[in-house]
Amino acid sequence: MPDRTAPPASAPSPASAPVPAAGGGPAVSAAAAGRDAEVRPLGVEFTPTGDPAVDAAIGLLEALDGVPTEGHLPVYEDVHQRLGETLAALDRS
Repeated sequence: MPDRTAPPASAPSPASAPVPAAGGGPAVSAAAAGRDAEVRPLGVEFTPTGDPAVDAAIGLLEALDGVPTEGHLPVYEDVHQRLGETLAALDRS
């Protein structure tokens, strides 16, 4: 079972992250695709729920502030799994 207390791996830098090319061609870097390579923070804050497992899962989303969009999916999947496990534990209790 993966370590659920470890922070998510960092995402590749925007200039090196592969981005699908228009028309289904080979992937290119964000800089080569002409995208704005500057990553801006979202500034989203969350209110603690009082449940340590839920707060820890949601807290991982704060790590996405400043990470290029291409790096969000693994964190979203991890948070989704953690929240699902928390709900399943409630069903077992």
